[in-house]
Amino acid sequence: METSPPSPGPEPYEPITAEKKPGEKCYTMIFFPTALLVLAAGVLIRAYSDPATHASQRLPRAEIPAQAQFIDQKGFNVLPTVPPPSVSNATTFFVPPGYDAEALKEKPFHVYDEEFCDVIGSNPTLTLIANAGPHPLFHEATTWYPPTDEMFFVQNAGAPAAGTGLNKSSIVLKIALSEAAAVSSRRNATGSVNVQTVDSSPMVINPNGGTNYKGQILFAGEGQGADVPPELIVMNPVEPYNTTVLLNNCFGRQFNSLNDVSINPRNKDIYFTDTLYGYLQDFRPAPGLQNQVYRLNDVTGAVTVVADGFSLPNGVTFSPNGSHAYVADTGANRGFWGWNQSYPATLYRYGVQEDGTFENRKVFAFIDSGVPDGVHCDSKGNVYAGCGDGVQVWNPSGKLIGKIYLGEVSANFNFAGKGRMVICAEENLYYVTLAASGGGYIEA
Repeated sequence: METSPPSPGPEPYEPITAEKKPGEKCYTMIFFPTALLVLAAGVLIRAYSDPATHASQRLPRAEIPAQAQFIDQKGFNVLPTVPPPSVSNATTFFVPPGYDAEALKEKPFHVYDEEFCDVIGSNPTLTLIANAGPHPLFHEATTWYPPTDEMFFVQNAGAPAAGTGLNKSSIVLKIALSEAAAVSSRRNATGSVNVQTVDSSPMVINPNGGTNYKGQILFAGEGQGADVPPELIVMNPVEPYNTTVLLNNCFGRQFNSLNDVSINPRNKDIYFTDTLYGYLQDFRPAPGLQNQVYRLNDVTGAVTVVADGFSLPNGVTFSPNGSHAYVADTGANRGFWGWNQSYPATLYRYGVQEDGTFENRKVFAFIDSGVPDGVHCDSKGNVYAGCGDGVQVWNPSGKLIGKIYLGEVSANFNFAGKGRMVICAEENLYYVTLAASGGGYIEA
């Protein structure tokens, strides 16, 4: 889907917290010897009564890395002025007190909770490796192919700058991760990494979601017009990049606009979302089905619905053991129809039964900037989503622990095994090093 870039938002508020400097700390509580308890209590009471100093008075857990900064959430619980919805909303960036837009991007790893220190490690890096000018080449379907250590991704089919013709909206691309790793010490390395076009044959039509599948790549294609239906398409990741259609209908009816696809690591079934973005972006007809999450058993061919009740279901992924599913609802972003901010910008979590069905839907997270698009988990079960300001990260309980802050929309991203990530941000492509590991690819 197209995720409209947030505007810079209101002017920053007057500072009420101190900005962190290089070498400063992640913090946690400590306990004092009994003899010092009274004195310590007095110090802590004074410190915590002052939002500008309370974070810095806690003792260190670990060093804040050079490209990271601590964001004190208590520092913006109470603001001197809270702007109206016409000024501060999902399409704008939130600038915490004491910061400006440049300061937020200068140190892009934002530590909201000390748990994020374990995610990013001691020396995380963010590198801009490609820029496509006005063309949204770097959109979704980020999929790591381990045998060649390449990351595949696709162009935005629905963005006005891309058009909706097949020549522009069906481009699959890839990079060699070795080239990205070689420049990871630089913040801006545009031009150093070769972005290659992949000529799928027959052409994958408007791919949007992607995942590893039996040593190949499985794309969710959105379709084109009334005569090219949405499809699940398998592509050979090496030349000649030949493709095979796995599914193109639901009991003879066209899907609306397939968006994302994931394989449950426990039962190996294929789960995919069907939504309206092709229609909302003017390259698909009016819908013939409600928005739903489907399940395909590729052994029996059975297609079933596992979840409905969405505004616009989008990204889908699973916890490392397959016991939970996460589904993004990006209903607040109506494509060319604009924003309706009374609609969801929400991640939902489901329990996955032994028989593969979903149960017990609950709100997992609500997004503060934009909507949650692509969703992935790391090996510890932390949940990551591409949002309006970059990649946001929650622990398994749904607590926001940090952000990889870009100051621009990321529709999707993905891990490349241990300690590496590629982030698609429409015109920009980023390479990240950190401590966390993804699940690699799933051999279904």
